[in-house]
Amino acid sequence: MYTRDLAGTRYSPLKQIDKSNVAKVTEAWSYKLVGAAPVPAPGRENEADAGRGAGGRGGGGNPEATPIVVNGMMYLPAGRRVLALDAETGKQIWEAPLPVSAGTRGVAYWPGDKDNPPRVILTDGPSLIALNANTGKVDPGFGKEGTVDITVPWNGAPAIYKNIIMLGATVGEIPHGPPGDTRAYDARTGAKLWEFHSIPRPGEPGFGSWQGESWKGFSGVNVWGWYLTVDERRGILYMPFGGPAGNYYGGDRPGNDLFGNSVVAVDANTGKYLWHFQTVHHDLWDSDLPPAPGLVDIVKDGKKIPALAAIGKTGWMLILNRVTGKPVFGVEERPVPKGDVPGEWYSPTQPFPLKPPALARTSYKPEDLVTAEDTTPEHVAACKALIERSGGFYNAGPFTPFLYHKAGAPPKSTMIFPGNGGVNWGGTATDPTTGYVYLQTHDQALVGWMEKKDPKGNYGSGNGSPQLYDRGSVDGPGPYHGFTAPVVDANGKRIGNWPCQKPPWGRLFAVNANTGEIAWQVPLGITEALPEGKQHTGGTGSAGPIVTAGGLVFIGATNDSRFRAFDSKTGKELWAIKLPKNVNANPLTYEGKNGKQYVAVIAGDSVTAFSLP
Repeated sequence: MYTRDLAGTRYSPLKQIDKSNVAKVTEAWSYKLVGAAPVPAPGRENEADAGRGAGGRGGGGNPEATPIVVNGMMYLPAGRRVLALDAETGKQIWEAPLPVSAGTRGVAYWPGDKDNPPRVILTDGPSLIALNANTGKVDPGFGKEGTVDITVPWNGAPAIYKNIIMLGATVGEIPHGPPGDTRAYDARTGAKLWEFHSIPRPGEPGFGSWQGESWKGFSGVNVWGWYLTVDERRGILYMPFGGPAGNYYGGDRPGNDLFGNSVVAVDANTGKYLWHFQTVHHDLWDSDLPPAPGLVDIVKDGKKIPALAAIGKTGWMLILNRVTGKPVFGVEERPVPKGDVPGEWYSPTQPFPLKPPALARTSYKPEDLVTAEDTTPEHVAACKALIERSGGFYNAGPFTPFLYHKAGAPPKSTMIFPGNGGVNWGGTATDPTTGYVYLQTHDQALVGWMEKKDPKGNYGSGNGSPQLYDRGSVDGPGPYHGFTAPVVDANGKRIGNWPCQKPPWGRLFAVNANTGEIAWQVPLGITEALPEGKQHTGGTGSAGPIVTAGGLVFIGATNDSRFRAFDSKTGKELWAIKLPKNVNANPLTYEGKNGKQYVAVIAGDSVTAFSLP
């Protein structure tokens, strides 16, 4: 599966590659998804024909996709096709064309039954498609000639529980448009089984959290992240819903806006509501909850608790009892800053977990500005120029909202942390034997203000909606502006655009879910343009890790083109390899039919597998 199991652990029991030998891992094969044919690793030239075919004809790639491996076959989406590769050699077995290529991030596998062959199941635009896993041919027994019209697309990997296919919805977080409801279909016939309303309707749990009739026609609340998780024994599906809109304005939706920014548990067989926990009330920060929670059984005060760990862009991890939805370590509703945008509705409080502490930067003070000792004098000067040009920055701690800027008034900007940081769709990996949860976070601020919407503007998710206000800054209107400054070398050539707060800018964490404490944290990623002693700044990326019984955490998720392995107990980096392009996809590990353990990942336009010599 996309996360190896329905619990979303990304934990592999494989341990052939371990802490003692991971430094010897080398490339086994690589398949180029765009352009030229794949190149075998040194010593494997006799497999030079491995992977030739569509990869050599330029079929396109999905750089954020994660393949799956079943019975020695690797399945993955690649542009306008699905590929099946021999997982030991990278040799192409079959390819299946897709009509739309909407950029799906993964495929699912259904083992079949006495009446149906095993199937590879995926979404492609508004279609749910079933392919014969052995041949790649469309399976006519599913839906109408292998396709079901789902109307609203989803770019994630279907979750398959028993004979039930479950999908989120990709609606672009627009305020008004198609519903972002979660849906379920029969894996045998394609018949629709149930639909869960992401925005409650009259008579449904949560209705009334949208004041007045603001709930009508609102679209943005959806599971846009790439996967879902399920408690198989209890038959509970967990859905991570994003915010109502990506435009930082909520005057057109007063109230807490359920089920925005919430983990919602439903009966996987029927879609019936069980419980929810909202991580952000009335989201004004685009603080989505992209990754589905990882499920883990923990021990607290001598008692075993079925738990889950959920985290998103806020950087706050919620460890909840996954049966009841109650926090294991407590959550406090605390007062938060209020803004001054005319007509806006502000939640007076927000939920703050007591454990663990925030795993991303949530505030900013002047003393947090980067110094020449951290980076370079030129970078510091550029950051100070940005602050002066912006009229200074206002930040009152976590959940600081953008303040209002009247047209013609002097610039005065707001700074929000984590902004574009925290944890994105890459999500977590969980070791069920230790209760450790691993994740990558990065600190990336948003700066600017709220202003009257430009009626001719085409920026942001609010375009075409009736809202009155949207984001802007001293640099002009637009959906995103960061607290970063360009850096040039001695010849005036631009060499980067670095954050203006002190590093680390990106970190890899291990959290002990049994105690709620941080077990370890290390910077993740380097800035090669800096001198040797300053390079370990951490970097940015949206992907996540995997963890193995060999005591290893594998992760890319940086902008330095590295793929790394860390000691899962201590956080010590044990192995790293530089690839031609950044690794912004979740990796996987699997055992070939030859008994060898492989670790594979997509980096840009190639999928590459590694193993011991």
